[in-house]
Amino acid sequence: MRFAKEVQKKRMTQDEMEESLARISRTQNLGDVAKSSEVVIEAAPEDPTIKKTIFKKISEYNQECILASNTSSISIDLLAEDIPNQSRVIGMHWFNPPPIMKLIEIVVGESTATQTLTAIKELAVELGKEPIVVKNTPGFATSRLGVALGLEAIRMVEQGVASPEDIDKAMELGYRHPMGPLKLTDYIGLDTRLRIAEYLASQNISPAFEVPALLRKMVADGKLGRKSGEGFYKWGKS
Repeated sequence: MRFAKEVQKKRMTQDEMEESLARISRTQNLGDVAKSSEVVIEAAPEDPTIKKTIFKKISEYNQECILASNTSSISIDLLAEDIPNQSRVIGMHWFNPPPIMKLIEIVVGESTATQTLTAIKELAVELGKEPIVVKNTPGFATSRLGVALGLEAIRMVEQGVASPEDIDKAMELGYRHPMGPLKLTDYIGLDTRLRIAEYLASQNISPAFEVPALLRKMVADGKLGRKSGEGFYKWGKS
């Protein structure tokens, strides 16, 4: 459990863990969530069909709550297409691991209302995060930069430039990145990284988003990173 690990690493107290767990409830009924919510943050897989379905169902129960998507690349305008009140749809992109990472990337769509943006900025600050605001463009700011770096690192492995460990060490020690791009890819999941890269490549932004053959092969072989036990690194049981 994530919270237990945070307590073990002394980044969270036992009392804070218990208080956090007490605030969490589970349901499989979106109506239960939507009817009483002012803000719903969707964190489904990076698939526009899934995300749009969730937003559409929530809208059937509540047309006033803010619909925030944790998408890292998908157009906010696309996700808002089937929503009657598109002014309340916005991007709220979190970073792994959420309890530690301070950044929230807020993505403003064509129809996003100023009141919606203000509310999400205030929520981010209330949660102890530091928000940035970006326009609705493919890859936004963080994914566009992060994916380009990650794909180039994969190409370097593919070309035998250096080992994954040394490529990551170069970025961690040379550029003070908290985690190298290949280890981060393992954490995110190579399948997720592939889906995002394919989407960005389809937008014809830059040749930097051309998907390396190595990434496709590793996903096809089931080497998805930490969640499968192997990616660019070997992972034990979590």
